[in-house]
Amino acid sequence: MNSLRIEQDQNGIVHLVLDRQGASANLMDEQFAADLAQVVAQLQQMTYCGIIVRSAKSTFFAGGDLGKIAEVTTETGQPFFAMVESIKASMRALETGGKPVVACINGAALGGGWEVALACHHRIAFKHKSVKVGLPEVTLGLLPGGGGIARTVRLFGLKAAMPLLTEGKQFGVEKALKAGLLHELADTEPAMLAQATAFIQANEQVTQPWDMKGYRLPGGNPGSPKMAQMLAVAPAMLKLQTKGVLPAPEAILSAMVEGAQVDFDTACRIESRYFVSLVTGQVAKNLINTFWFQLNDIKAGASRPDGIAATTVTKVGVLGAGMMGAGIAYAAASRGIEVVLKDVSLDCAKKGKGYSETLLAKQLQRGRITADQQREILARIHPSEQVADLGGCELVIEAVFEQRQLKARVTQEAERHLPREAVFASNTSTLPITGLAKASERPSQFIGLHFFSPVDKMPLVEIICGEQTDSATLARAYDFVLQLGKTPIVVNDSRGFFTSRVFGTFTNEGIAMLGEGVSAAAIENAAFLCGFPVGPLAVSDEVSLTLMEKIRNQTIADLADEGIIQPPKAGDATIDRMIELERPGKLAGQGFYDYPPESKKRLWSGLEAQFYRAEAQLPLTEIKDRLLFIMAIETARCYDEQVLTSSRDANIGSIFGIGYPAWTGGALQFINQYGLGRFVARADELAERYGDRFLVPDSLRARADANQQY
Repeated sequence: MNSLRIEQDQNGIVHLVLDRQGASANLMDEQFAADLAQVVAQLQQMTYCGIIVRSAKSTFFAGGDLGKIAEVTTETGQPFFAMVESIKASMRALETGGKPVVACINGAALGGGWEVALACHHRIAFKHKSVKVGLPEVTLGLLPGGGGIARTVRLFGLKAAMPLLTEGKQFGVEKALKAGLLHELADTEPAMLAQATAFIQANEQVTQPWDMKGYRLPGGNPGSPKMAQMLAVAPAMLKLQTKGVLPAPEAILSAMVEGAQVDFDTACRIESRYFVSLVTGQVAKNLINTFWFQLNDIKAGASRPDGIAATTVTKVGVLGAGMMGAGIAYAAASRGIEVVLKDVSLDCAKKGKGYSETLLAKQLQRGRITADQQREILARIHPSEQVADLGGCELVIEAVFEQRQLKARVTQEAERHLPREAVFASNTSTLPITGLAKASERPSQFIGLHFFSPVDKMPLVEIICGEQTDSATLARAYDFVLQLGKTPIVVNDSRGFFTSRVFGTFTNEGIAMLGEGVSAAAIENAAFLCGFPVGPLAVSDEVSLTLMEKIRNQTIADLADEGIIQPPKAGDATIDRMIELERPGKLAGQGFYDYPPESKKRLWSGLEAQFYRAEAQLPLTEIKDRLLFIMAIETARCYDEQVLTSSRDANIGSIFGIGYPAWTGGALQFINQYGLGRFVARADELAERYGDRFLVPDSLRARADANQQY
């Protein structure tokens, strides 16, 4: 056997040791299915008093082999279904063998690993922060296919099981014990084995609750009055969360409810069928590719220069204590880094520190941190108006207003007080790094670190390399972003870089459609139904139309200096009209939306009189395609121009940074899954109807002809 082995101790207890040969983790695949079936057959020939399931790896069990799962097609779906059913049958045989089965969980038991544990009668975990349990399959477009749905529903009931299954929650051991997922904790691994032995010796015969005579589903079965009332609205509530573009949560709910009305084995078979339907679907393949393989590559340093030793930052300076600077200061201080938060006055700097005070007060109130942790984090933030206080900082991040001259001045002031090896970073979202680096005496150590607002919530940081940025500086910046617990993507210099440039096409296309006369509600609803977190009009209000106008004018001026004439964009006239109407956005209390003080925002009723034309209305699919395609095409242009150098940075950046719908797997993966030939043909249709901005780069046409994906 390649993935399991059997050992029997002096107490007559069988140890089923999970130990995949030649691998760092245990996986659930064809080899595991065959080995587990062999174990069951072997146990039937043995005399024993109980089974301890434990791992020889640092983790308990890693779950399914996602590489193999991603390769399953409709043609190979039936053999895959048979393998899943084989694993379940073997686990069921262990569960119903009459002898106690105890899981000793020494490390992470997520997904298939937790399903193995759920098939055991008793679950004990090593009390350590590295141990996590739960069923996160939904985050990769899948459902728990190893009996996880059937057992979780029977253990907790439909209502309590729903968030565990549809939200993919993960639990540390203390919370898992409190929730009833675990039965015991152990302070050491030897103690865990001793506790497992004690349980087996004290329980000669054990049966799962759902296999006992008279068992009733906690909270009631689907037909009971209270449960029927909840289930009547559950699909609508789920659709509100998924926007109808993520099939996994809906499949989970279906498997839960259908499985709760039949016997256990039938429930498991229903679960397997839904599982295979998701595995063979495109959405799961998109999510596995991006959120597992590509994201893990980034975290492992795929875009970081090789051959440069890892570094950590102990002291960072932040210039500008506005919302962005204050957020960056909090992000660093919360990760144990000393922060000098400098502004033009001490009062402004202290106000910036107040942002962290507010965030931490909320966390303390919710029990997420202790009072000591709150004090420690705040003590790391040092408000200042003195540039000399930046002395000793290994990294300084400039987060002042988007004005080239101001950025140049603060760069030169700061550099006079920094160690020679210090890195200087700009948090600009649009101004080219190469141009900003001209103010620096050390342009090779100048880089862009583009954080997203609000910094405490947004997981992405866009690292921008200027023409003179050296590899050591990029490596140090990459390490710093990982040190903050955030996800770095690396791009090359250009106006707007990658994220701001592509995000601008989204807002511009929505505003352009409004200017054409398309209903504002139709535009916003289409974006919602695509899976965008916010519609283009709503997010334009958040950014503010006046800022968009300033960026446009700055771009026109900069390009004019280079002898380039910037033609008007499709949405420019609509922006100008809104500013004339004194409706510049949310900060002013009125933009495309009204913002009543005591109720939710709503679209401004005057939009209809200003822009709406009945003959301009478009089908929902047309509006959706215009929003999805314009961003994907601009991303392809960024790849074509070497602003982006990898599809992983494009996909992760588009989802984490600018809200491209997660179900697509990212902007370039959207092109892949659409089919490059079909994508080019559809883009040409859109270009003919709405303008040359929908024309794809020649490199994309060449890829389509060669049948080569990104």
